[in-house]
Amino acid sequence: MYRNPSEMEPLLPSGVPDLEDMAREVVSRSSSLGGQLHSVTQQAVVELLRLINSYYSNLIEGHSTHPVDIERAMQQDYSSDPVRRDLQKESLAHINCQRAVEVRLREDPDLNIADSDFISWLHRIFYEQLPAELRYVKDEKTEEILEVKPGEIRQREVIVARHVGPSSEHLSAFLSRFATAYSPCKHHGVMPLIAIAASHHRLMWIHPFLDGNGRVTRLYTDACFQHLPLHGYGLWNVSRGLARQREDYMAALSCADAHRHNDYDGRGNLSNKALVAFCHFFLSTCLDQITFMHGLLKLDGLLDRINGYVSMRGAKLIPGPKPEYQSLKPEAVYMLQEALLRGEMGRGDIVRVSGMAERTGRVLLGQLLNEGLLVADSPKGAVRLNFPTHVAGHLFPDLYPVRIT
Repeated sequence: MYRNPSEMEPLLPSGVPDLEDMAREVVSRSSSLGGQLHSVTQQAVVELLRLINSYYSNLIEGHSTHPVDIERAMQQDYSSDPVRRDLQKESLAHINCQRAVEVRLREDPDLNIADSDFISWLHRIFYEQLPAELRYVKDEKTEEILEVKPGEIRQREVIVARHVGPSSEHLSAFLSRFATAYSPCKHHGVMPLIAIAASHHRLMWIHPFLDGNGRVTRLYTDACFQHLPLHGYGLWNVSRGLARQREDYMAALSCADAHRHNDYDGRGNLSNKALVAFCHFFLSTCLDQITFMHGLLKLDGLLDRINGYVSMRGAKLIPGPKPEYQSLKPEAVYMLQEALLRGEMGRGDIVRVSGMAERTGRVLLGQLLNEGLLVADSPKGAVRLNFPTHVAGHLFPDLYPVRIT
C-alpha cells in the first residue's frame, strides 16, 4: 500500500526529446484546425462534439448511450426504459459538467486545476446530477454495496485489476503533491502538454474517489487543454481516441503503474520508461484525433457532403427527422452551404441565396429551422448552421457509430 507521495515519482518523464517534438506537433496542428471554418460554424461543431465526447467518455466505462439518445435527453425526451433513461441522464450530466468547467475557467483563469478542490468539484458536480441508481458501487472483495458521495475523497482502500491505490489515510498528501507538481504555472513551452499526459495517468493512479475516477480524470484533462489554452481543442477531443482503442488505453494505464525496473529507469519509485510510453500513447492519440478532424472539416469535402445529403433527401433515399418532412428541396443546398461559409445570415439574405420566390423560400427556411439544420436565437433573428444527430452522421462520417436499432 502506497503511503508516501514520493512513491508516485517520477511525475514527468525525463530525457525524451521525441515527446517534446510530439507536443509541438499537437500544438501546431490543433491550432491550424481552428482556421478551417468560420468561427460561428466552428461553435456548432464544438456543440456537436460536446455530445460526442459524452458518448465516448461513458463508453470507456462500459456505458453505451447513442448520441441520438443523448440529444433526446438534452431535449428532456427520456426513454421509458429505466436503465436506458438513467444512462441518458448520466450522459447529460457529463455534458453539463463540460459546460460548467468552461464557465469556471472563464471566470477564474488563474485557477490551479490540479488542486484537489477543483478535482473534487468535478466529481461533485458530476455525481450530484446522476440518478440514485448510478451512485452506488459494489466492493468486489467484500461484495458490499457502497454509496458514492459526490466530491468525497475515498475513505477506504481500493484495488482495481492489478493496481492497488494509495492508502486512503494518505490521499491528502498525494493530492497535495499532485497539485504542486502539475500546477499550470510550473510548466512552460511545450512541457504543459507532456504534463497533461503524465498527470492523466497519475490522477488515475492516485484513484482519489470510490468510483468515477475515469470520468473525472477525462474531465480534468479537458480542463487542462482548455486552461492552456490549446487553440483548436473542442474541435477534437482525446476521449474519442481513447475509447476507440479502449483495450490499448487500459493496457497503457496499467503498464504506467509499473515500479522502476533498474538504475537506468529514472530516479523515482515508478518506472520512467513506462511513463514515457504512456505519454507517447496519449500524445499519439491526440495527433490521431486532430488528423481525423482535419479531414472531416476540410471545406470542400464538407460542402460536397451537404450537397450529397440534400440530394439523398430529395430522392427520399434517407428519411427525414419528422414524418412531415421526408423530402428536401434541392435549393436547401444553397442555404446550408452559404450558412456554412458565412457563419450567420439574416433571414431575407438566406432566402435570396436560395434563388426561390420569397414565399416558397420562407417555407423552405421554416423546414430547415424545424429540422434543426439551421437555428436562430429569436423568432426573427439571423440563422446559422447546426448539426443535429440525424444529419451529423452524413456530414461527419465515422465520427460515431451508426445506430443499428
